[in-house]
Amino acid sequence: MTDLLIKLFVKDYKNTSNAKVRERYGKFAGVTGIVTNILLFMFKITVGTIFNSISITADAINNLSDSGSSLITLAGFKISGKPADEKHPYGHARMEYISGMIVSFLILVLGFELIKSSVEKIINPQETRFNIISILVLAVSILIKLWQSMFYRRIGNIIESGTLLATSVDSRNDILSTSAVLVAAIIALLTGYNLDGYMGFIVAMFIFFSGIRLIRETISPLLGMAPNKELVDRIYKKILSYEGIIGLHDLTIHNYGPGKCFASVHCEVQAEQDIMVSHDIIDNIERDFLKEEGIHMVIHLDPVVTDNARINELKAIVENIIRDISPKISMHDFRVVFGISHSNLIFDIVVPFEFEMSDDELIQLISDKIHEVNGNYHSVIMVDHHYVPTED
Repeated sequence: MTDLLIKLFVKDYKNTSNAKVRERYGKFAGVTGIVTNILLFMFKITVGTIFNSISITADAINNLSDSGSSLITLAGFKISGKPADEKHPYGHARMEYISGMIVSFLILVLGFELIKSSVEKIINPQETRFNIISILVLAVSILIKLWQSMFYRRIGNIIESGTLLATSVDSRNDILSTSAVLVAAIIALLTGYNLDGYMGFIVAMFIFFSGIRLIRETISPLLGMAPNKELVDRIYKKILSYEGIIGLHDLTIHNYGPGKCFASVHCEVQAEQDIMVSHDIIDNIERDFLKEEGIHMVIHLDPVVTDNARINELKAIVENIIRDISPKISMHDFRVVFGISHSNLIFDIVVPFEFEMSDDELIQLISDKIHEVNGNYHSVIMVDHHYVPTED
């Protein structure tokens, strides 16, 4: 059913790499969420009021908050689809994350208020009237929420939207919370035991902790999280497939929101190769990444001497020294400036963030070991860190 609705309401639905199409998907999901959640709210608030049920009322308010969430998501997709301008040269795509953050805080506050209401109902219980109608309303609500969860997950996977995937999980949580209310209604109808306040408390806790979880999920991309390893591996493999590229390092990837990815990398080429040929290679790589991957790639050219036996021997010595200290450390940009009194060995090392030694201690240790090989060798070392996932 979801695929049919997509075909009917999302123009050019197959072209998901297009920002406008992505925005259409987001608007469609947002409007659908608003309509279905408002209908659920109206059903449940009516039944909850008639039968004086705090748990059904709590569930109804949860659906109303879901409508507000869908409205904010809709606005987020609308703003995130705006083109870049002078004040926002990287676009507005992160508004999708910000809208998710706002929704998360609203859910958190709502959960807290409902916890207080449920505790009051437990302390001062009131008569709750359930009948077959209220049970049917809850059962229908569960079915609608099940469809919602699958709907959001399907669209979230199509356009790779973390916001919609989180909304899918939120709908799944609603299924569990509504099921708890349904159990309370059935127990009350069959036995007369009033568990309404307790079930309302369970529903409120679901809402509260969902808010905490969603806040955590939306904070990470706003702070700047590491890119997924699949993307990193794909970038490495693609760049190394170009003839003339003999290595790469210092890859950094910046995510400015869905579809707004910027990256930079140092590509190693043979120093003996014509500079214009090397420059043409990296120009082609940058164009291909933008066209085929949608990534704005900036490449720094690193010439590497490969035909000097003396430099190659020194490079091997330094690599062995670093490997003996830790196999987690890698080296690049090795070059040598030979002099009469001493020679400078210049290179960069990449060190994990959690490495047990400080940068200064590590530099001193490597320098001392190189000095032991030859007292005329001086080291000039720059320490880098991994900004993308690496092999375990």
